[in-house]
Amino acid sequence: MKKKHSVASKVILILTMLFFYLPILYIIVFSFNDSRSLTKFSGFSLRWYEKMFADSTMMEAVLYTVIIALIATVVSTVVGTITAIGLSKSRKVVQKMVERINDLPVMNPDIVTAISLLMFFSVLTVKKGFGTLLLAHIMFCIPYVMLSVTPKLRSLDPNLIDAAMDLGATPFQALTKVIVPQIRPGIVSGALIAFTMSFDDFVISYFTTGNGVSNISILVYTMSKRVNPSINALSTIVILLITLALGIVNIVPIVREKREKDGKASRGMSRKAVAAVAAVLVLAIVGGTVGAGVAQNRKSAAAIEKYGSNVLKLYLPGEYLGENVISDFEKQFGVRVIVENFDSNEMMYTKLMAGDRYDVVIPSDYMIERLMKEDYLQKIDKSLIPNMENMDEAVLGMSYDPDNDWSIPYFWGSVGLVYNHENVDPEVIEREGWDILRNTDYAGHIYIYDSERDSFMMAFKALGYSMNTEDPDEINAAYEWLLQMNNTMSPVYVTDEVIDSMMNGYKDIAVVYSGDATVILDENEDMSFYMPSQGTNIWCDAMVIPANAENPKLAHEFINYMLTYEAAFDNTETVGYTSPNAEVFEEMTTSEDLYAENAAYLPRSGYDKDEMFHDNQILMRELSRLWIKVKAAK
Repeated sequence: MKKKHSVASKVILILTMLFFYLPILYIIVFSFNDSRSLTKFSGFSLRWYEKMFADSTMMEAVLYTVIIALIATVVSTVVGTITAIGLSKSRKVVQKMVERINDLPVMNPDIVTAISLLMFFSVLTVKKGFGTLLLAHIMFCIPYVMLSVTPKLRSLDPNLIDAAMDLGATPFQALTKVIVPQIRPGIVSGALIAFTMSFDDFVISYFTTGNGVSNISILVYTMSKRVNPSINALSTIVILLITLALGIVNIVPIVREKREKDGKASRGMSRKAVAAVAAVLVLAIVGGTVGAGVAQNRKSAAAIEKYGSNVLKLYLPGEYLGENVISDFEKQFGVRVIVENFDSNEMMYTKLMAGDRYDVVIPSDYMIERLMKEDYLQKIDKSLIPNMENMDEAVLGMSYDPDNDWSIPYFWGSVGLVYNHENVDPEVIEREGWDILRNTDYAGHIYIYDSERDSFMMAFKALGYSMNTEDPDEINAAYEWLLQMNNTMSPVYVTDEVIDSMMNGYKDIAVVYSGDATVILDENEDMSFYMPSQGTNIWCDAMVIPANAENPKLAHEFINYMLTYEAAFDNTETVGYTSPNAEVFEEMTTSEDLYAENAAYLPRSGYDKDEMFHDNQILMRELSRLWIKVKAAK
């Protein structure tokens, strides 16, 4: 019986270890993948490590993460420990009150704390950046230190300090020589928790940072919006360093104990060795990141004289820039560009409302319409943008800004269906359009983009309605259309992971943005792209200058630069979305080495059933409510 119990325990242990460590092993293996795929290994390569170390933004994020985590750990550990010791000698009423207050940041959802800090810094008109990010990290780390130290203090004999002072110790000596050594395990565990919380935090960091200061969590989140295997390389390096640190922490005490028994080393020598190793690790991390290419902030007298500043703040979606666009702009004009990323138009809107200042922002069409109505934008001075003559006529005069007074197109495209033409008959998909998403022949084989805006768009178009309709009956009919699709097709709701999934052919049909479809078709020759004849969403992301921009002159220069052939080509080749530059567009769609054979790259223009979204917050709240009900019906 005992043998069976032992075998079962071993099996459970093995399964548990696999559950925890297989994902880590997966990341490590795919960090050496030769292709862009995050799921299909096509050969050994170090290309993503090379790209990671060449990416100054990534290395800068690592540096900021380590520095902020170390400072936040030291400060929060000192403050938390002193506070806990002070409270232990306070009245019970004071102890309970402070403990309740201390519990609030721990129990509060991170998003609530993040928004509160965002508004707090905005009210104080504090410029967000390294300082605000560090303060936020110290603030949420202190409670964890206090929670670790307090139980150790309660276990101490209350007469310990008095006994030490009776024996001649001063109050400070009693604290440092008696109390602190007794509670050291609690202090160490609190410090480790604080470091982990700071190193790992995303939500609070996202809302309290600015001026181009990003940590690893923010960087990885913005990078994960599109296929970027450099994430695996970065994660592998972090895993390696953590494993090395844990190994040292666990091995050194064993070696020290053995040497003490042998009389070969003193306790002090062992401590010095541990400290030396830790110092070397920290210096290696910091030195490596600096040596790998931390962005330099070099001032240019000519740029300051011409623009009034040599710093441009750019705010755009993650993974939405060419590889050399920013570095080339900085070199050409002698300026520094601070790049910040947002994951949704609504997130960007929240930060603008909070008073955050940017010189150039790149939102979508409907959001530009909202920003125009609410006076968050300033007019474009077209005399400062001569390269507007390079733009394709198809992207000029969009419905949200007919005269391009407020915005200059950055990328444009459509929403359509990517399908495996080996498994799905092209004639069927062309005949049924959006209705193929309710064709039970393909049940269990479709991806639906998890977005109320895009999902209701395809339902409205399938039913012959405008995607901007406000008619309750039409909205309800679209809801029923989606509900039937949900209940009969077993769809998988996805976001940007659809790119890698369709590249590897995991499903037969997917709703995809055209730029993402371009990447999919480029990687998998079995995939095709179709824009249904019922109509679709033709969208445009454009460059705008906020009303509170600090450097509008340099903002115009950047917009003008992005319309040059070189910048536009780099941008579209890297990202895959359609360029507004007419020459680049022509080259991309005619060259066989580029996207001439890629049906997804070329958006449809002039089709009367295609539309753009208009800003209607009441409608979107209703669609959001109904979309939640659709997914909940599974």
